[in-house]
Amino acid sequence: MDPILVSVISNRLRSIGRQMGVVIERSAHSPLLVEGRDFSLGIYTAEGELVEQTEYIPILGYAAAPGVKAVIQYFKEDLNPGDVFLHNDTFTGGNQNSDWKVVRPVFYKGECVAWTVVTGHQADVGGAVPGSYNPKATDLWQEGLRITPLKVYEKGKKRRDVWDFVFGNIRLPIVADDIEAMIGACVVGERELVELLDQYDVQTYNSVVEEIFNSTEKMAKDIIKEIPNGVYSSQCWVQDDGFDHDARMNIDLKVTVEDTHLAFDFTGTHPQTKGYVNAPLPVTISSVMIAFLMLSKQNIPRNEAIQRCVSIYVPEGTMLNPNYPSASGFGNHLSDQICSAVFLALSEALPGQITAGWNPLLGTIMNGWDKRRDSPFVDILINACKGGSGGTKEADGYDHIGLIASGGALAAQDPEMFELTNPLFLHRYEYAQDSAGAGQWRGGMGVETIFTILSEGTQASVFGDGASEETAAPGILGGLPGKENYIHFEYPNGDVYQSKTKDLISDIPKGTIYKQVAGGGGGYGNPKDRPVDIVAHEVRCGYISKEFAQRYYGVIIEDEKRGIVKEVSR
Repeated sequence: MDPILVSVISNRLRSIGRQMGVVIERSAHSPLLVEGRDFSLGIYTAEGELVEQTEYIPILGYAAAPGVKAVIQYFKEDLNPGDVFLHNDTFTGGNQNSDWKVVRPVFYKGECVAWTVVTGHQADVGGAVPGSYNPKATDLWQEGLRITPLKVYEKGKKRRDVWDFVFGNIRLPIVADDIEAMIGACVVGERELVELLDQYDVQTYNSVVEEIFNSTEKMAKDIIKEIPNGVYSSQCWVQDDGFDHDARMNIDLKVTVEDTHLAFDFTGTHPQTKGYVNAPLPVTISSVMIAFLMLSKQNIPRNEAIQRCVSIYVPEGTMLNPNYPSASGFGNHLSDQICSAVFLALSEALPGQITAGWNPLLGTIMNGWDKRRDSPFVDILINACKGGSGGTKEADGYDHIGLIASGGALAAQDPEMFELTNPLFLHRYEYAQDSAGAGQWRGGMGVETIFTILSEGTQASVFGDGASEETAAPGILGGLPGKENYIHFEYPNGDVYQSKTKDLISDIPKGTIYKQVAGGGGGYGNPKDRPVDIVAHEVRCGYISKEFAQRYYGVIIEDEKRGIVKEVSR
């Protein structure tokens, strides 16, 4: 086809995705979507193949397609213009109960020609724990409302009985507001697609989509060609299954490269756990795709065609592909270890194109009653959990960027809005000294957060990993791991509680001080190869202590305030 026409329509589709994103940013109500931008948008073919996605949160990108296809299959005989569907069920293609998909068909001249889709994390989805991260859940019903393919609008009219049933099982009215915003984004996407089809026609559009797929497949194969043929393996560890806090679960990966095909095999991975530390298959697939896309030197389109030359095998009954009806609320966050496994496996084959490990998420959902407003509150502490990314060749890791599954989302909570919307008083929110993994190119720095809880009886659901050296962000090619995560609570009576990485702390008294450190990313390369002047500069700026500089970089600082080097011992 005419390459200019293909480029024009491809960029138009990308623009439509951005417009859909702006609708959510400007009309959603919860900090999760407005500030955290915890959503992703996509345009799909009539058969449910991903054509274009706007990745605010990458883990929601490739993880959405199986659920979209489930909706299409379920309603293929009952489909009308103006219909809107909801879905979150982890055993019909969903990735997490908290991540709801809004799916809307695009009709043109009486024919369904495409779908617009928004996936977004909801502030609450029912279940035993507000905020819906339940570390004691042993099945999916204990985690929240299970939404199999469900029609909430029919021919443009809201089905009130269905709508009221769904949101009658949700604690927070803000969730319904956010779903309305997601529907609005899908409507905008539909309108723009119809205008595109008016300008061209369905046949031309479909031909361009196939050309985009073919081009993407070729680009993906070119990436794979750069990897030397061979078999590469790695192992990463996950700690704490929610019941046994000392439990250690392995993720085993074998990567086989054969010309233009790349195969990921997770045989040997730990069996599914009793609790919620399990990743539905869409999460595992999406995590592998995140790592694969980071291997490319060019910006490759994010669509279905990449998977024509990338295969992923995960045995059923493992923690990366659990059997029904297992809990899996923590599953999204196993992307930290899955991506690290990919990077570790390919570190020798592609030393200049991979990064060291990113800080594994350790987060908290704080919920309770805000007496100032006489209403409930739920907040995922977005700023507090954003650690550093891994270092890479010729570049240090990004500071305070967040988990790899979010693509290092730059969005963050405004500290003043944080205090206005929650009964929490912020004392400290700053870079954590000595948190970055040492290396020729260091990892990104993590952060320290301290605040006081101003309400009585608050509950904290803690979820994550990285609280030990074994599970902290790994360094590669001689680089050292980042600082471990930790969270603890200082109660008014002087007692201190060190949180587990999967924990539920209830009835927290007013006046309790919450302290958290989100660790840094792993280092890349031998720390002794890092330039001395950069080490001295970072001591002067307070990024690292002079003790850290001497121990890991072999640089002895005489005057830390001025960054004067006394001696170099390498």
